Amino acid sequence: VNACVDVVLSGVKLLEALGLEPSDGKNHAVLSSGQDLREAFAHFMERGAAAERFFSDAEAFQDIARTASEHPAAQLYVGGNAALIGQKLAANPDLKILLCGPVGPKLHELLDDNVVVPPESMQERDEFHLILEYQAGEQWGRVRAPTANRFIFSHDLSNGALNMLEVFVSSLDEFQPDLVVLSGLHMMEGQSKEMRQRRLMEAVASISDIPTDIPIHLELASMTDQDFMSNIMHQQVFPLVNSIGLNEQELLFLTQAASGPHASLGSWSGIPDVGVVSDILFWILKEHGKTAERASDLTRIHFHTLAYHILVTVDGHWGNQAAAVAAGARAAGTQACATDTIDTSKVLLKAPLEFVTSHTEAPARISLNPDEPVVHWHREGISFHFTPVLVCKDPVRTVGLGDAISAEGLLYSEAYPQ
Repeated sequence: VNACVDVVLSGVKLLEALGLEPSDGKNHAVLSSGQDLREAFAHFMERGAAAERFFSDAEAFQDIARTASEHPAAQLYVGGNAALIGQKLAANPDLKILLCGPVGPKLHELLDDNVVVPPESMQERDEFHLILEYQAGEQWGRVRAPTANRFIFSHDLSNGALNMLEVFVSSLDEFQPDLVVLSGLHMMEGQSKEMRQRRLMEAVASISDIPTDIPIHLELASMTDQDFMSNIMHQQVFPLVNSIGLNEQELLFLTQAASGPHASLGSWSGIPDVGVVSDILFWILKEHGKTAERASDLTRIHFHTLAYHILVTVDGHWGNQAAAVAAGARAAGTQACATDTIDTSKVLLKAPLEFVTSHTEAPARISLNPDEPVVHWHREGISFHFTPVLVCKDPVRTVGLGDAISAEGLLYSEAYPQ
């Protein structure tokens, strides 16, 4: 239910246009000024890490958004995980997509013809999200980016309150979907604790109204409040959805919030260790997924990081996993390079060619075979499908990559009727 217009441009160019000098990095959970913006941008650029933050001052944000959207180098795109996943799926001519996010005039113009927007979802003004990109090796003052990535921020109250969730659920009766994709919970972090808690309870009530024979996928995104993450996970949202999509930042945050395996790890250094990642994924499904004793619907996790993807499923609930994880990896390579097929001269392999599958139990050691790039292993009723990604050397666009990966993976996944 989150939809907006993404304004994409070089972070360094925007900060220069705003007259903000290079600064030492400092993490801010919420941004309230240009000073906060430049410190947070420097903090994440130095680490080459993706992040998303709420900008609390409406007026200051409007000024920054105007400067950004009118910058000659700016590009305007469909934004918001829900709209991006919808747009990616709509590229398939046989699919009709129902999108219920706050859709303003500019966004409506950018959406694919296969995307249906109910009149109740239309609003007079667009919600803008600013996406500040940087390239590998790019410098700003003393900060040098180790990899290409982006820093996202917005002052977005409509998406933050999940205003369109009820409209969405009430539209499903008529639309009769084969799949429901939810995203936007991370946008609620800009709300007060009380408002957030109340809205989350209402969201849970709404999601519970979706017929149980329709699979539900939840796309996670960057968050900073561990209590909120813990709520989503423990008692509320995870048990209601069949599938989740996330990246390495979200995975680490999730295990830290719930004191899971490897929770003492402060941050990833370089490419996330496959054994560590698979321990956390295994724990999520073991602790929060569907078992004979637990009334949870969660049976699938699609994990993506720059160098590789892992699709983890509880046995007996999903099919076609090898094709699904491979399709997601292919989408990452083609979308980042903006090519229709993988161009081998434009991509490189960053995945480990050898890895262990766990650090908490007797692991298997796996060596990649280029002839069979999808590797499969098994652990206590849970299947893992791993594939390296052909990483674009000079990415044209990194925004929405996770959404494209999840959408493509879902398109190839087969949910068994329960």
